[in-house]
Amino acid sequence: MAFAPTSTYFNTGDSSVIGRFDEKDNGHLFEYSENRETEGWGAEHKADLPHKIWVSTPHFADNGHCLDSGFRYGKVLKTVAYVAVDEDEFGKPVFEKWQLKQRTHFEYNRSRVAEFEVSPFSLN
Repeated sequence: MAFAPTSTYFNTGDSSVIGRFDEKDNGHLFEYSENRETEGWGAEHKADLPHKIWVSTPHFADNGHCLDSGFRYGKVLKTVAYVAVDEDEFGKPVFEKWQLKQRTHFEYNRSRVAEFEVSPFSLN
């Protein structure tokens, strides 16, 4: 189970979190957010990797340096997620394909402060 950090939530962050899903083979729950990178590898591949899939809690050293970002870039569709796990010799992403059991998409409702509506997709 991996949750996006609160910095991505609607009421406490930048509202980039957009959903969650259960991975089918092992039943693990993951949240995902928009890839809003403006520079670096994530920004360069944003067309192919529109999401950040949160696979662990971000870890920081005592001095504030990020040791593990906690996410993998990817693309979440209705029944499958493509997760970038490496890059090839040309700098292009290498994907793992995850089958999804259930996906929920969040939609921020701007007329109500800090609330969202949920659109569940049951794929059992």
